[in-house]
Amino acid sequence: MATKYIFVTGGVTSSLGKGIIAASLGKLLQARGYRVTNQKLDPYINIDPGTLNPYEHGECYVTNDGHEADLDLGHYERFLNVPSSKANNVTSGRIYQNVITRERRGDFLGKTVQVIPHITDEIKRNVKQLGNTGNFDFVITEIGGTVGDIESLPYIESVRQLRWELGSDCLCIHLTYVPYVAAAGELKTKPTQHSVKELQQEGVQPDVLVLRAEHPITPEVRKKVALFCNVDPEAVIESADVKTIYEVPVRMQQEGLDRVVLKRLGLNPEDTVADMDQWNFFLNKLKTAEKEVRIALVGKYVRLPDAYKSIIESLIHASAYNDRKLKLDLLLSDDITESNVETTLKGYDGILIAPGFGERGIEGKIVSARYARENNIPTLGICYGMQVMAIEFARNVLGYKDAHTVEINPNAKHKVIDMMEEQKTHLDKGGSMRLGAYACKIKPGSRAAEIYGKELIQERHRHRLEFNNQYKAEFEANGMIISGVNPDTQLGEIIEIPSHPWYVGVQFHPEYSSTVLSPHPLFLQFVKAAANK
Repeated sequence: MATKYIFVTGGVTSSLGKGIIAASLGKLLQARGYRVTNQKLDPYINIDPGTLNPYEHGECYVTNDGHEADLDLGHYERFLNVPSSKANNVTSGRIYQNVITRERRGDFLGKTVQVIPHITDEIKRNVKQLGNTGNFDFVITEIGGTVGDIESLPYIESVRQLRWELGSDCLCIHLTYVPYVAAAGELKTKPTQHSVKELQQEGVQPDVLVLRAEHPITPEVRKKVALFCNVDPEAVIESADVKTIYEVPVRMQQEGLDRVVLKRLGLNPEDTVADMDQWNFFLNKLKTAEKEVRIALVGKYVRLPDAYKSIIESLIHASAYNDRKLKLDLLLSDDITESNVETTLKGYDGILIAPGFGERGIEGKIVSARYARENNIPTLGICYGMQVMAIEFARNVLGYKDAHTVEINPNAKHKVIDMMEEQKTHLDKGGSMRLGAYACKIKPGSRAAEIYGKELIQERHRHRLEFNNQYKAEFEANGMIISGVNPDTQLGEIIEIPSHPWYVGVQFHPEYSSTVLSPHPLFLQFVKAAANK
């Protein structure tokens, strides 16, 4: 069949969960046997979120092919269990960069370059690029921002054009908010009506409306919204608040979202049945777990939990599969010192030392790593967290009190974390980064080998500096081994202390690969160790 294109837009306010709705629909269609991919179009001018402060935009997600992407791609992968790529996330910055590059090259033969048709053509090319591969039956594209934003206008215009070009192979879902006015004791649909009118003024009539609300949507409200917004009553879908995002696909299935979408696209929903057994198995374990596992995440961006979105979700997956209810506390590393570390971390079953470049908060992480190491608390260090574990070991076991990362102290005598020679020719921030999936060879008989159950793995990276191999022999002689290395460069990827109950640091980001149906083994074993502490 021809690839079907579904666009998800948002109105009234931001943060309604367009990404979760898009991912949930993708999951339901995938469960019916269709090949599905999700895409995110971001209206901001940055080329990618790689240089954005996490407090600005949440976590920077990394794909296998090394693209630094919006955190919604993490939702897509966790729901669909299918890796995404650079093509799945496009920003206005990249769109304009591509068009300007072509203009400078002379591709437009001297014509005036304009938003219409040149920018919109480039947007459409990026949307259809995934469908043109022949690998997908459905491409679900989420438009970032809120309808009415200046930044989103070229994207909505591109959707308008694609609806004419693709005909019955294209559909638009609009997600809005229906507020409850307590004084009146009723839901108010006027914001939704105005949002749809705004979309209609831009030339797009939504086929399906998804209404976010804190109170149940009554049949009368559905009928009213359908009447004023030119949609069928069955295409008005309620998205009520739920305790976990993993309930959303089930709720959308109950509301009939997938059936409505299939009908609108000319497909018979009776021809397929959504097999959600595995998903419901996970959801049941998540809901029925009674025993708690207490984990402390020590990081510098904890005031915005979305900065650690994939780590948090990975811990949720692992806890559920270990029949544990996750009790997670996000602790600001800036506040942790030698004098308060015991009172801060005492009582936790496990400690996760989070990633996060820069000087702020690093000493609190180092103090936390020492406390965890000396008190036999199961500990997982990720990326910068692994580097922190190496620095702490060098300072307090090897006795190198000035041991540090070259990022913070380039004059340190003992640069335990350093930049490799081949990286030093790159001047731009992104150019010297190791990004995307790299191979890692695991040492037989190590804890890492026990965790993964195989010798060669692939994991995603996002970092600039590396463990300095000049210290490898000294580390191993004193009890911390390098149990995983890159087979091509011999760079250290995994460190561990065999004599410790569970003390593992990884240079890569395992959280990017953990999904609902395939939880990452590192998180599974970390939570298991914490639960059995």
